[in-house]
Order: sequence, then C-alpha cells, then structure tokens
Amino acid sequence: MKIAVIGAGPAGLYFSLLAKKHDPRHEIHVVEQNPRDATYGWGVVFSDVGLGFLREADPDFFTEFTAHHERCDYMEIVHRGTRVQVHGNHFSRTSRIDMLGVLQRACERQGIHVEYGRRIEDVEALSREVDLVIAADGGNSAVRRQYAQHFRPSFEKRRNKFAWYGTRQRFHPVSLIFRETEHGVFIAHSYQYSPELSTFLVEVDPHTWQRAGLDRMSEDESRRYCAQVFTADLGSNELLTNRSLWFEANIVKNERWTHRNIVLLGDALRTVHFSLGSGTRMAMQDAIALHHAIAEQPSDLEAAFAAFEGTRRPASSTFQAAAARSLDWYENVAGRLHLDPVSFAYDYMRRTGQVTHEDLRRRDPHFTAAYEQLHPQAAAA
Repeated sequence: MKIAVIGAGPAGLYFSLLAKKHDPRHEIHVVEQNPRDATYGWGVVFSDVGLGFLREADPDFFTEFTAHHERCDYMEIVHRGTRVQVHGNHFSRTSRIDMLGVLQRACERQGIHVEYGRRIEDVEALSREVDLVIAADGGNSAVRRQYAQHFRPSFEKRRNKFAWYGTRQRFHPVSLIFRETEHGVFIAHSYQYSPELSTFLVEVDPHTWQRAGLDRMSEDESRRYCAQVFTADLGSNELLTNRSLWFEANIVKNERWTHRNIVLLGDALRTVHFSLGSGTRMAMQDAIALHHAIAEQPSDLEAAFAAFEGTRRPASSTFQAAAARSLDWYENVAGRLHLDPVSFAYDYMRRTGQVTHEDLRRRDPHFTAAYEQLHPQAAAA
C-alpha cells in the first residue's frame, strides 16, 4: 500500500512505524511542515494505563521508547501551602523533543522517509496519487480545514488562560499548585521530565489574568510575574520560556472522521485537554487502532475505516466528556478554596466522575483514611 502521512507528530509517526513493521512492502512517506527537531512545549506525561497500550502494541519499541523516562508513583496537590500526596498514581514523563526523536529514528530504521520543512498545498492531488492519506497535522489541521464541509468539525474555546513554561526546579511528583493572590487564583501544573528540567504550566481565569495586568505584559514580563507568584515553589530557579504565550484551550471534535481515502488522526481528529494528561496517549492509541483495522482489511479501506471508528469513537467521547468535567472543575476552583487541603485534594481526584471512593481506597488507603477521618460519613457510604 502507498501511504502518505501528513504530520510528523506522535500519531503520524507511530502509525507509520507500526504499519511498516507489520508489512515492509508498504511505501510510507511522512511530510512535516516544520523543520526537524522544531517543537514547542516541554514534557509529556503517560499514565501506566497509557503505557500498557504501547507495550502491548510493540514490546521492542516500548523498551526503547521508555528507556529514559522519569517515573514516579504519586502526585502532590498543594493548597494553602500544604502538600497532600496521593499515591497509587503511576506516571512516566519525557521531553516532547526526545519522544519525537525516538519515533523519528525508529521510523527511519524501517526505511520510512520523513520529509521536513514541506507543506502539502494540494491534498486533493495527493489523495489521487496514493492509496491512503493520514491527516495527522495537529489541532489546527489544514487537511481538516480544506474538507471542513465533509468532516464537519466543531470547536469549543474554554475560558481559562494558559502559558507553558519550563524550570530547572525538579518536581518529582506530578504536582498541582494553587496559589491565592490579591488578583485571584493561580494554578501551576508541574512535573519533572528529565534529570534537569520540569514542565511548569500556569493557568488563570480571564478575570485574574486581566486584574494582574497579564493581558498587557510581554512574554518576558509574564514569565517574571508568574515566577514571583510561585516563588515558594520554584526556590531559586527561574521560569524558562519557549514561545510561552497565553492561550485558551480549544476543544476539537469531528462529526465525520474519514473522507474517501483520507482519515484524520490524533489532534486533527480530536483534542483532549492536558488537565487529563491524555492527548499524546490518545493520539498513539488512535495510531494503534487504525493500524490494526487496516492490517485486518487491507483491501477494503471503507471497512477498515468503519472498524477504526467503531473502536475509537466511544473512547474518544468518554475522554472528551471527562476532560470537560475536569475543565469545569478548574474553571470554578475559586468556589472550592474554602476546603481544607485533604478535602480539596479529594475533590480534585473525584472531579471527572470516573474515580470512585473505593478506587481511591485501593490506590492510597492512607489518603482515603485521612479524608474519612474528616468526613466519617464517607466511610459508611
């Protein structure tokens, strides 16, 4: 099969790797509009559940993929200056650029040609030249935009503001830090992803953002302001920037996932908010499912697409619904700040409705016991 992949992110590269290893006869050409090793952001996080899918799909690559990950088995919620640990949550972290490098090298070893610095101007012509087009060109997908009348995408812009930073302060656990200021609540999502660096994502509601004057600040002024808010957490370390501009979450869905021999994949197909830490996981699971569907029915693309969608649409809907509830929690967190630190952490852990009290008891009986001591009725429920 002759396959064109638009976008050299985790979805496009991982599909290419799986497909080529399964059938070396495939001709796979990956085209990426950005230069090689040009990526924004800092680290990415995988849960143990997410890594389980990768281990099952390709054990050999999984070993290579996770060789240099930073790992921890608990998270930490900081509220009113008190650190509450919740164990039984296993996370594996790596830098985005290292993750893409591992995927790139694995693809190239299999003979997959990856072309950087080229934009596909005519998808229609490309689709006539190949058997299959994988549109894995991200949340702002040009392919999806060109065929918008067919894919029928919808977009929901959420209200909170975010800026991605890095820092040399090493946050071993996945840490959520809530700091109250005269202007409102500032939230930091932070985690170590290499021996030297951590991601430090700052979140504020739009009113706090304006009251603090962040809407009028330059990138460097915003960086210094946020570093001052989180001085107690950063120690003597600065915040580091890499196009650390303020943005809002844009949730993407598509009514249709395929068109003729074109299929959307990864963030082009659907976005999952980073408060669940599942965007990259979902993209790579998409790649696994599409590969399996095509491998099982290589001569019937329509049937393969139907199988892919039948497998992934329910999971996509479930994750996006959970992400929406998570976003609601963050956007309304000011109404929860009266809670004591343990109750606040418990409320956070239950925010999506997918984690029960018994789930928490199994994960971390000590944390659950501390909550039940404050709320005896929870133990009897």
